[in-house]
Amino acid sequence: MFLIKNVKVNGEIANIILSGNKVSGIVKDVEKITDVPSFDAQGRVIIPAFVDIHTHLREPGFESKEEIATGLKAAVAGGYSAVCPMPNTNPVTDNKYIVSYIKTRAKEVNLARVYPIGAISKGLKGEELAEMASMKNAGAVAVSDDGMPVTNSNLMRKAMEYADGLGLKVISHSEDKSLAEGHANEGANATRAGIEGISRVAEEAMVAREILLADSLNTSVHIAHVSTANSVDLVRWAKAKGIKVTCETCPHYIVGTDELILGYDCNAKVNPPLREENDRQAIIAGLLDGTIDAIATDHAPHTKAEKDREFALAPNGISGLESAFSLCYTALVESGLMSLCRLSELMSKNPSKILNLPCGEIAEGGLADFVIIDIDNEYEIDSSKWYSKGKNTPFNGYRVKGQVMTTIVDGNVVFNRESEERK
Repeated sequence: MFLIKNVKVNGEIANIILSGNKVSGIVKDVEKITDVPSFDAQGRVIIPAFVDIHTHLREPGFESKEEIATGLKAAVAGGYSAVCPMPNTNPVTDNKYIVSYIKTRAKEVNLARVYPIGAISKGLKGEELAEMASMKNAGAVAVSDDGMPVTNSNLMRKAMEYADGLGLKVISHSEDKSLAEGHANEGANATRAGIEGISRVAEEAMVAREILLADSLNTSVHIAHVSTANSVDLVRWAKAKGIKVTCETCPHYIVGTDELILGYDCNAKVNPPLREENDRQAIIAGLLDGTIDAIATDHAPHTKAEKDREFALAPNGISGLESAFSLCYTALVESGLMSLCRLSELMSKNPSKILNLPCGEIAEGGLADFVIIDIDNEYEIDSSKWYSKGKNTPFNGYRVKGQVMTTIVDGNVVFNRESEERK
């Protein structure tokens, strides 16, 4: 038995009793519970730990950017108890052996749960379906060619049919490469900066294709990293028709716009690119009305040397595991746009539902995966202090509220900021 004392649950101070990795009770009075190991949360807010259904741990193959060990340390520091790494590793996660390797390494690190996402196509080449059944048996929870679109529509159709029969979710990287030859959002800011632009239609055309395929097959599809107003409208239309589509957006589309590229900061280079203010407002509206189901980080760590280059040559990607909650809390909750409960759903309960993961709630009998937050603590984002190898973020120096203090996974305290800072 383990006791989490003095936590604020749904606005009231309570105590959570754990038995192993499960919640056995939520009580007000603990005077009769003695000689039990405990953790004092000092009246801070507790919510379900976050679940990231779109992240990049880079291992195997790109350990200079991130390792499973550093990525999971960053995850728990950001309040995540579960992450789903994308398959664009080297070798590609397109078979049961790489899935098993990732699961084994994650178990050795023993910080956060890891649910690998396998590739749709072998080698991410978009030519032949990967071995979905064997990957699922090894522990994969979804399939995606993230980083590369499945250009062949018939192959995507077959992928949706086959994955549906296996109970796997298809996650679409929606991008028409023929319309995405630039390096930033096509618009006034790209013109001012002299950077070749990427049409928003590159995303929207593929979002429309996935929706129509899902409708024709009566299967589900999940759209990754939605970034434009029209993409939000397309998903809203699909949901109104009863098409089985879900989607996610990322903190950088909630907080940032393409104005961040005007200083030629390659840390603001990401795919899909940061859009305009009307797109940002549409993303927020989609989060508020339920069109957008989840917030995922698309944590994409790169080395400093890779990002310190000419804008056109720098790789796409923003590191996000350690700043996601604070950025979203400040932009959405502190601003009064939504409740903390709603943000928790977007970052925990809903992502778990999308991929059918056993996370996302605080309830008797449920998993003891929690994050304890100091919602009043205001601090400045400083990626130099992050546990991730990837320090690449355009949000350095941003003042934010809502700091993750403690993360509990499987009933164990795997991260405690105050203890870390005393080291």
